[in-house]
Amino acid sequence: MDQRIYHGPISPQSLGQCLVGEFDRGDLRAQMLGDEDQVLVQIASRSGHLSGGPTALTVQLSRVEDGVLARLGQQEWLGVAASLGTTALWALRNPWTLLGRLDDLAQDLTSLQLSARVWDTVDRAAHSLGASHDISERLRRLTCTYCLTANEVGAPSCIACGAPLGPDQPRACPRCGYVVPTGTSTCPNCGASLTS
Repeated sequence: MDQRIYHGPISPQSLGQCLVGEFDRGDLRAQMLGDEDQVLVQIASRSGHLSGGPTALTVQLSRVEDGVLARLGQQEWLGVAASLGTTALWALRNPWTLLGRLDDLAQDLTSLQLSARVWDTVDRAAHSLGASHDISERLRRLTCTYCLTANEVGAPSCIACGAPLGPDQPRACPRCGYVVPTGTSTCPNCGASLTS
């Protein structure tokens, strides 16, 4: 399950409404279920659509501290694979049948790209609402291990007791927003390289 974290002044409902607005049209339908802390957006082929195989996926949007965690469920590939297989078999028998199956082929390719379209929509919506993968200012605090006082990120020593804060400065993965400790070279969430 692919996931990303968006830090900032956003809610699961605001991202869910953007997804429904983007995908509830044409051959796709989208619906939003849930409450203020967790929303599920289901995106699927409309029943009775005329071309391509059936497709479906679920986007889970959960409130986390100072942001939203977005998870994308697995897409139902069997219908798309069956439709592509049918097109291939017909083309082997008679290449001219491809002309009659161009709609199905185009719809199947669109279904295969649905995950990328969903992430693009979530990214654009989050950025337009003022969120990003950067850690929010409130989370950019270090707790002194000696006196438990919150200190700003980058501070060399504790403002209360003067103890050195050292290299414990947190940072976020620029690709998915996952908070990682300093010195980590690969994001444990998405596998992106964190070396500059």
